[in-house]
Amino acid sequence: MGPEGQPAECWLCPVPEARLRPRMTKTTAAIAPSADLVAWSRLGSAYQPAHLQRALEQDRTLFEHNALVRPMSDLGLLLAASRTSGSRGRTHAWIRDNDRFRRDILELLGSSGPLSSRDIPDTCVVPWASTGWTNNRNVTQMLEFLMMRGEVAIAGRVGRERLWDLPERVYPADVVVPSGDDAHRIRNERRLASLGIARQKTPAMPIEPVDVGDAGEPAVVEGTKGEWRVDPAALGADFEGRTALLSPFDRLVYDRRRAQELFEFEYTLEMYKPAAKRRWGYYALPVLHDDRLVGEGRRNRRPQGLCLARAGDPRGREVHAHDDQSRAGRAGGLGLVARPQDVPLKSTSFVSTVPAVRPGAVWYVQYRFV
Repeated sequence: MGPEGQPAECWLCPVPEARLRPRMTKTTAAIAPSADLVAWSRLGSAYQPAHLQRALEQDRTLFEHNALVRPMSDLGLLLAASRTSGSRGRTHAWIRDNDRFRRDILELLGSSGPLSSRDIPDTCVVPWASTGWTNNRNVTQMLEFLMMRGEVAIAGRVGRERLWDLPERVYPADVVVPSGDDAHRIRNERRLASLGIARQKTPAMPIEPVDVGDAGEPAVVEGTKGEWRVDPAALGADFEGRTALLSPFDRLVYDRRRAQELFEFEYTLEMYKPAAKRRWGYYALPVLHDDRLVGEGRRNRRPQGLCLARAGDPRGREVHAHDDQSRAGRAGGLGLVARPQDVPLKSTSFVSTVPAVRPGAVWYVQYRFV
């Protein structure tokens, strides 16, 4: 979810507008698609993927842009940045050299959109060259660049495949586009409102920054170096904690350095590592308990002797431990119910049923506590 814009009441549940965060649409679905997993871990079992689809494709209260789902009120801020996107460098040169290709796509979308990338002919003159997976993926690259320039928009999805259309058929007509400087300032303010505390300046992050410039007020966090920026509205606010499994792409843990500094929580997504080099598994889920990140869960497809929980049970509450009362008590302290099972587990592990948001899909997750 995006950090600013339409209140979540309009599509999912009552969440304060300023606390909304960008939600990544990464199609990795080890448990569920990332956008669904983030919403499910935050909203609980009341969330259904159809809610997100309706907000994106019917109500248009949300939109997808550059791998994130955002409130529609973010649109003007992104369009302000699109005025300079692709206006220089290699991207600009490639679009210029393939202007006929660009116009072909816009004309086809105008007459037949929305369309998937596979429905758009490749008429480029100069192929996109890359040493990575984008090499010669000319249609996809042109669509991505035109999206960043505000010339095309994502109208929806069929499965994991994006549907592209002209922006005037997706975006509202009354969008206010601020100046570039104002848009940058507003985005920093809203990002800080969603994170609560962040660094003024950090190394560049792909897709979405994690720093906030001069937004908020300066602050010092004991045990960390340097100065932070804090949202004044978050100071002294009431807090009610809970226990939840988080998506690896949740904005709370997306900035791994921030998680280490503030929570002393070391976390690495190891899906791109060779299996032999993984410490915690292919798709480990951070465990949030109250105001602490306390561990990670990893998927276990074939537990022996464990009982399935019904899909839809909230946040994998049922935990099975192997005859260790002290660790069972610790699990109980996390709001998880521990029960002895005749299953050989490592001394620092629990196994919990985690219902996926897809009906009938249930996974087991093995935890380590820190």
